[in-house]
Amino acid sequence: MTPDLTEARWRKSTRSNGTGACVDVGIAPSAAGVRDTKLGEDSPTLAFTRSRWGSFLDAIKSDRLDG
Repeated sequence: MTPDLTEARWRKSTRSNGTGACVDVGIAPSAAGVRDTKLGEDSPTLAFTRSRWGSFLDAIKSDRLDG
């Protein structure tokens, strides 16, 4: 099942930069998504349930991802 992002509020990530490495993050009541800013609404979207999104952010914040 694909998480529902129809009600997502999209914003440009604070980690985006002016050299083309830009992502939008969308937060909806039951889901979160990431898409390429350059492609806008037509961009393919990586969708997460809110629970998985929280786990992903926790892993980033605690440096548990391989770089």
